[in-house]
Formats: sequence, structure tokens, C-alpha cells
Amino acid sequence: MADRTELQELLESILGSNAVYFQPPPTIQLVYPCIIYKRSNINTKFANNYPYKLAKEYTITVIDKDPDSIIPDKIAALQTCVFDRYYTADNLNHNVFTIYF
Repeated sequence: MADRTELQELLESILGSNAVYFQPPPTIQLVYPCIIYKRSNINTKFANNYPYKLAKEYTITVIDKDPDSIIPDKIAALQTCVFDRYYTADNLNHNVFTIYF
């Protein structure tokens, strides 16, 4: 099973910078475009009432000033990644995804 540092490296390579934040504190100054991600769930598969497979679920948010950014397309192309929603806040575009990693 891949660990979170591998996900961090993958997201940094897609973004082309180190503006990838895991559960950032509210005091951090974000640099745009950026990616924020957090663990949101663990999907458990059972056999004989015992867990035999665990998949960590992460929520990935791509934040960019450019509404036509290609970064969300690159995230959407990742294996086990699903687009969740889009919204704007503070004149920034937010694309939210769910991925099992």
C-alpha cells in the first residue's frame, strides 16, 4: 500500500511546485495555484467479518485563480480519482476530488 508521502510527491509533480499542503493550519499563507489534501475516510473490505483490505480516502482540492487551469484535468486522470464538486470562493476556483491511495 502506498503511503502519504508518495501521494505528496505525486501531487507536487502534477502541480510543478511544492505548493501542496497536507491539512494546512489556518495560519499558513497559501501560494496559488496550490493543492490542499486531507485524509477523509478509510474504506474497509471484509471477509468472514474480518477486515482484509483497507484503502485510505483523501479529499484533494485544487485552488487556482485561472478558471481554465489544466491542473484539475491532470488530477482527474489519476487512478481511483473521482471529481466531487466545483465552487468559487474569494475569487478563486476550487475543484474537489476524492482519491483512494
